[in-house]
Amino acid sequence: MTTAELVYSDGTSTKNLTLSRPGTTAPELRAWDAADELLIEEALKAAADVTGPRILIVDDQFGALSLGLSGLSPVVVADSATLDSALSSNAPLNPTLVAPGPVYSWLNPPSGPFELVVLRIPRQADYLAWLLRWLNGVLAESGVLLAGGMIKHVPARSVEVFAEAVHTEQVLPARKKARVIRCRKGRADLAGWPGTWKGYVVSGQRDLEVEALPAVFARETLDIGTRLLMPHVANAAARAEPGTRILDLACGNGVLGLAALAVRRDLQVCFSDVSSQAVVSARHNVERSFPGALQAFIHADGIGPGEDKFDLILLNPPFHEGGVVGDHIAQRLFDQAARHLAPGGVFLMVGNRHLGYHRSLRRYFSSVDQIDASPKFVVFQAGNRRLAD
Repeated sequence: MTTAELVYSDGTSTKNLTLSRPGTTAPELRAWDAADELLIEEALKAAADVTGPRILIVDDQFGALSLGLSGLSPVVVADSATLDSALSSNAPLNPTLVAPGPVYSWLNPPSGPFELVVLRIPRQADYLAWLLRWLNGVLAESGVLLAGGMIKHVPARSVEVFAEAVHTEQVLPARKKARVIRCRKGRADLAGWPGTWKGYVVSGQRDLEVEALPAVFARETLDIGTRLLMPHVANAAARAEPGTRILDLACGNGVLGLAALAVRRDLQVCFSDVSSQAVVSARHNVERSFPGALQAFIHADGIGPGEDKFDLILLNPPFHEGGVVGDHIAQRLFDQAARHLAPGGVFLMVGNRHLGYHRSLRRYFSSVDQIDASPKFVVFQAGNRRLAD
């Protein structure tokens, strides 16, 4: 485990946080950045001006905000399931701090009002617009919103998005390429807002109407890698026995699992994603297109440890986490898929050609075959977990 020290000021003294980033030992992948440092310091200042504030932290990444502000007893909500595991590993590294209670998600969001909200600005403009409208519903009338992020990761339309939803009170000076914006509650809300759900239609044996919430990958168009994989999913579903257990891993809007259900209604399909908005979206799409289908939904960083084996696992792995691009997420998902693949089961995945997944897959599976390709993507079928693992 690689750790890094976050140093910040509480106004009277210097404090240290020891933090690690789950799922990787790469020293360059830190569990915090300058935006976390700046948000902690500004939130401590703002809290000092409010008597008994009820504080909400939104989309903390790896626990820096939740632990740095733990003395304020914050409520925490995050789209990503990685925050739970990050807090579990980082809280013991800081034994003088009390970790916050359960982390809420968009499957079970907390209720307001909150006098102070601390928000990590997301990279997606639509998700930022959604968050600000949701926050208007839980922010107290006199409440303060502190929104911060690394300048290079803030959406290009962020000025417009903030102006449409909230009242910007102050743009604080940038520090270490990070910036914090101080805002007050606006009147824009989610009721009737057209940006909540967006989607597309997949033509085929049965036209599939697929929608997703703003934090979900490729919510307005079918990803070209997924398009290449879908016929192979349909073929595998057609050959499957009734009751076959299928996992749509890193499911996004659930389009791969939906493609299997479009062929066979007697399959058991489980949808899993690190994003709670993805899980909500997949459930929305299944309930709309295949009511009564045998299905399950998991909000987890990969496959939950208590899950059973699956006969068919489908995956289009993400290759970025926040601002970091690489294959560390895919490697973790390959390992989990191999551990949860039933004997004789099949793992179907599509990946970017340049990432060379044919080599890394052989670390986890004894049988790896390329079954399709395009100029940018490659489809693999794998199985039979290596006994050495």
